[in-house]
Amino acid sequence: MVMIDLIPLSLFNASEFFQWFVDNANYTFVFVFMVIESSFIPFPSEVIVPPAAYLACSNAGAGAGMNVFWVVIVATLGALVGAFINYYLALWIGRPVVYAFADSRMGHMFLINREKVEKAENYFDRHGAISTFIGRLIPAIRQLISIPAGIARMNIVQFAIFTFLGALVWNSVLGALGFWLSATVPPEQLFEKVEQYNQYLTWGGYCLAGICLIFILFNAFRPSGKKNKEI
Repeated sequence: MVMIDLIPLSLFNASEFFQWFVDNANYTFVFVFMVIESSFIPFPSEVIVPPAAYLACSNAGAGAGMNVFWVVIVATLGALVGAFINYYLALWIGRPVVYAFADSRMGHMFLINREKVEKAENYFDRHGAISTFIGRLIPAIRQLISIPAGIARMNIVQFAIFTFLGALVWNSVLGALGFWLSATVPPEQLFEKVEQYNQYLTWGGYCLAGICLIFILFNAFRPSGKKNKEI
């Protein structure tokens, strides 16, 4: 059996970890690191899915036995498991804390009370599905969207479906990037190119967040009914 090297201690050195992953990529690592990426531990999926897809498509190196389709599916399942971790932590720990704060004198000082928290929950009940789906596509929000879902006790089946679909779209984009780079970029330039295109994806996510914010504000401030006609 071939022994793999230990993961570099400097996990937050992206280029170092990237190279380690390229040298040791397999489905298990794709799944495990996507669980981490989707939970409360900050970790970029961009250093997992594109190189795995690249190796699967180029049929070389550690990922020679992988298939790009299964890379995307395994990554999405890992993201779903990580999202469940956040959801249940928010449900079991975050929800009691939020309500305790809303009922406290300190909470009232910050103009937060139980009624407002319940109103926020009701809003998430109505819009949680689309919020969960779109949130999976937006940088920084992607890992956090599971927390309000858990606090609001979003239906777990609905949460699973829309989390899976959102993660599938995002991982498909990253998989397509790895597929395209496998035909145009040599291995020694892979990290540099992934970083470059990740910036484009990040700005695309911010634009999506801006559009969603404008839509929310528009719906929040538009008149709720027709103005009475003057007689």
